[in-house]
Amino acid sequence: MTTFKLNGREVTTTGPDDAPLLWVIRDEIGLKGTKFGCGIGQCGACTVHVDGKAVRSCLTPASRVAGKAVTTIEGLDPHGAHPVQMAWVEAQAPQCGYCQSGQIMQAAALLAANPHPTDTQIDQGMNGNLCRCMAYVRIKQAIQLASRGKAAARPAAKIRQGAAA
Repeated sequence: MTTFKLNGREVTTTGPDDAPLLWVIRDEIGLKGTKFGCGIGQCGACTVHVDGKAVRSCLTPASRVAGKAVTTIEGLDPHGAHPVQMAWVEAQAPQCGYCQSGQIMQAAALLAANPHPTDTQIDQGMNGNLCRCMAYVRIKQAIQLASRGKAAARPAAKIRQGAAA
């Protein structure tokens, strides 16, 4: 059993402590926005924040987050008003959408650490987050919009990261 904060509320797992955090989030707790991609930490679809840092939840044992704060895409901003989420909509970044929750979580961590990254810093900070649709140009545009505060001030339609499990 492991106890941690998930999206601001305390949760206690009932599964094995060595279970990947991804399985705990999706299967035990039921939040489907964090995706399984490769299972080896190479694609970034499973990216969440642990104490504000982007981590691959497929490789992170649940026991490693004991007493820590974990944020999933559902907890970033439940109304889709986070600057990265608004910029994502503004730039029309997603195509199929499968990678978008991991991309958004990686971008949010990047901008939290470096609010005004250069193009090179964006490339380096997003390296390892793969997009099957090759929407990298729009993903970078969304990050640039968010870094400059250029996304629409109104939340666009709520991004439905967890709609398709």
